[in-house]
Amino acid sequence: MSWFKRSNGATVESVVDRAVTDIRHGRFERSLSALMGVGAAVTAAEIFFEHDKASFGNRLMWLPVALGPVGTAAGVAGALNAKAAHTVLPVASAAIVANGLQGTFLHVRGIGQKPGGWHNARYNVEMGPPLLAPLLVTLVGGMGLLASLLRRER
Repeated sequence: MSWFKRSNGATVESVVDRAVTDIRHGRFERSLSALMGVGAAVTAAEIFFEHDKASFGNRLMWLPVALGPVGTAAGVAGALNAKAAHTVLPVASAAIVANGLQGTFLHVRGIGQKPGGWHNARYNVEMGPPLLAPLLVTLVGGMGLLASLLRRER
């Protein structure tokens, strides 16, 4: 790959080596902030479609949809600005983690409220609210919290 040069003279190989070195030394703040922002946008869109299928029967179903753009903005801000990565990003990420845990509780409760409850778990887990989906939201928020703790790439 050393035959391919970037406009600044660096080879692809050296760029990859630099990225690996940054990750090994805990310098991954910008990249993980950006990934968190993208993850929040994609997750919020998917949540909107799934909760729309359920006709937003509970007002709390709007909360992860509303937190998606907040997470996206915080992720982008954290990627572009070091101060935002240590102020805005952890606050938004903590709210997203809390909402993911709340969603997990609500989904567990929703499965239990289906006919047969947890005694009919094999059917209700498949046909009821997705049991593990809110943990994806928690994971996206956790990425933001982790990004706010890491060092910034050079």
